[in-house]
Amino acid sequence: MAAEVKSHRPLDDVMIAMDVVDTLRHDKRLVERELDDAQRRQELIERLRDIYKGQGIEVPDRILEDGVKALEEKRFVYTPPAPSFEVRLARLYVTRDVWGKRVGVALLGAAVVAGGWYLAFERPRALETAAVERELGQELPGRVASLVQQLEREAKSQAVIAEARQIAEAARSAALGGGREAARKEEARLVQMLQLLRAAYDVRIVNREGEVTGLWRVPRVNPLSRNYYLVVEAIDATGKAVPRDILNEETGQRETVTKWAVRVPKSVFDEVQADKLDDGIIQKAILGSKQRGELEPSWRREVSGGALTRW
Repeated sequence: MAAEVKSHRPLDDVMIAMDVVDTLRHDKRLVERELDDAQRRQELIERLRDIYKGQGIEVPDRILEDGVKALEEKRFVYTPPAPSFEVRLARLYVTRDVWGKRVGVALLGAAVVAGGWYLAFERPRALETAAVERELGQELPGRVASLVQQLEREAKSQAVIAEARQIAEAARSAALGGGREAARKEEARLVQMLQLLRAAYDVRIVNREGEVTGLWRVPRVNPLSRNYYLVVEAIDATGKAVPRDILNEETGQRETVTKWAVRVPKSVFDEVQADKLDDGIIQKAILGSKQRGELEPSWRREVSGGALTRW
């Protein structure tokens, strides 16, 4: 019955009792001094009564006694739960608005960085790798096979066809080994060979006013002799000069030029010189002709095989 009455105490009484406990808790020295025995507890109640009267509040003794008792029983004191996994989870849940935003920002930043890295580095690298594999595995071998077929149709010599097939095999071997640049280099040789096979022109001796027609050089290896050259150019059916890839025998370097000097025997050099001195015109100006399907010109006069690109 007493418990039933206690459960229906007015809210104001409970609030005042809590205030009493709070007042006592904020004056620990007072509590420690006054709660040693019953006499001092009574004196404490009287002091509390005076405190509240000083604030204009009439607090019944039973409430003051109840507040002192509540303090002794730690009735209104919060005791935090002992540390445990469940307590940590509860605290995480309660503070989710604080750490959730931070975690969200961190995750977003990480996603942005990862996405940026992928777009800037990983994806281009993957695309480049796939493109190289596709070129070496499919595209380049296909182009090489097509070039060989065209060369076989154009070439008039079995030696040229055999050379083209040898170059094609080198290109395929390089591609299988992952040598992209080496494979492309061999492919370029086939392209150049095809272009050369399709070209047709006359090798004509230059005979224009103010330009050199012939020259001679003293070779380094034999200072007592001379090498004789005729300056020529490749002219197609339209009269246009055709660029040629020429090896300069003095420098050992290849150059693409429209005009070069062919080394000839002294007898040929003297014949051309006499022809020009006769009337200023070289009657037999065509030194050789290059037909479609052939790699090199057929010479009408004897040549020694060397050439110059600069003089």
